[in-house]
Amino acid sequence: MKLMAQLHFTLDSDFFVGLFSETKDEAFGKLMEALLNQVLQAESTEQLGASNYERSQERSDYRNGVRTRTLTTRIGKIELQVPRHRNVPFKTSLFENYQRNEQALITTMMEMVVQGVSTRNIKKVTEELCGESFSKSAVSEICKELDVPVKHFKERLLPEHYPFIIVDAIYLKAREDHRVKSKALFVAIGINNTGHKEVLGFEVYDSEKVNTWRDFFENLKSRGLRGVDIVISDAHAGLVEAIKESFSGSSWQRCQAHFTRNIINKCPKKYSTGLASELRDMFNAATIEEARRLKESIYDEYQDVANEAMTVLDEGFEDSITIMALPSKYRIALRTSNIIERENREIRRREKVIQIFPNTESIIRLIGAVLQDDHNEWSVGHKIFDMKEYYDKLSSIQSNLLKIKVA
Repeated sequence: MKLMAQLHFTLDSDFFVGLFSETKDEAFGKLMEALLNQVLQAESTEQLGASNYERSQERSDYRNGVRTRTLTTRIGKIELQVPRHRNVPFKTSLFENYQRNEQALITTMMEMVVQGVSTRNIKKVTEELCGESFSKSAVSEICKELDVPVKHFKERLLPEHYPFIIVDAIYLKAREDHRVKSKALFVAIGINNTGHKEVLGFEVYDSEKVNTWRDFFENLKSRGLRGVDIVISDAHAGLVEAIKESFSGSSWQRCQAHFTRNIINKCPKKYSTGLASELRDMFNAATIEEARRLKESIYDEYQDVANEAMTVLDEGFEDSITIMALPSKYRIALRTSNIIERENREIRRREKVIQIFPNTESIIRLIGAVLQDDHNEWSVGHKIFDMKEYYDKLSSIQSNLLKIKVA
């Protein structure tokens, strides 16, 4: 810029003497403040076409005092006297550069929160980077800028078919009415018709009940969720009932990992290791006929010594083998809710840093940002599997699903 190349700075001797009584950062801050104020005055002179009190035919406007603006820099806060013009507003590129840097800092702070950095550590980092620390409340206010993109993500339309969806709830602590309460965060992850994972939706409720799960599912459907063939979840009673009501015509796959734990928990300890091994063989069977044969064998073997466990196995077996109707390459990924359990671990990692969320909105804000980040990563990542074989055999699969339901 031509102005900058011709600018001469003038600082009196008293100013320099005073610098020697300050710390290095304080002295440098005052020097920077003085120099930048002279830059602003020079820019004002150039735009007006005249210096202070100068009579000039080139004058285009008049000064109208100054306003104070504070900038936070690496060496601390500096106060600048920004000129004001009477008719045409004063312009400077100085603040444009600062705003870009400031926005970069804010964006970085939000990303630090999303990635699980505590507000205490953010305070240390910002103090080191720019000479000013940010309180927990200040960080929280800054993070409210996440609200708009998270809301758009949460309420977006679901234009594709999602043949498989996995659903679960995870409990987090939040303050409400001056008390700490447990809140249920519902999450749904879908496999779309190209084989990619997507976060379909998330919402916070007071608890898991038929009506809350129904509300969650109906909201997903209002945004376009369709083409659901199998829903994978644990056997929470309210959840299972809501799946039947909201996805009539779809099948339910009971998570085999949860189901195995339910069985083992009812088994005497001395038999649990052997039973767990036989259950694994049953679930790994190549055909549904083989799985049923192994189930009957396990039932006969353990009925006398683990009757309660065998009752659980007998009542839940058919719901746990729904995926046997699928080609073998789809079964491992869909026989448990591990896809969503991995996401739950990411949520827990962030929760450990925060411990208690200040309110429900902050759960949506932070966990929504985490889910959005993962969703975006999945969309350009590897497919869970190729869906071609599934759609090629869809009519046969649907027929097999119906047979399992009848059985």
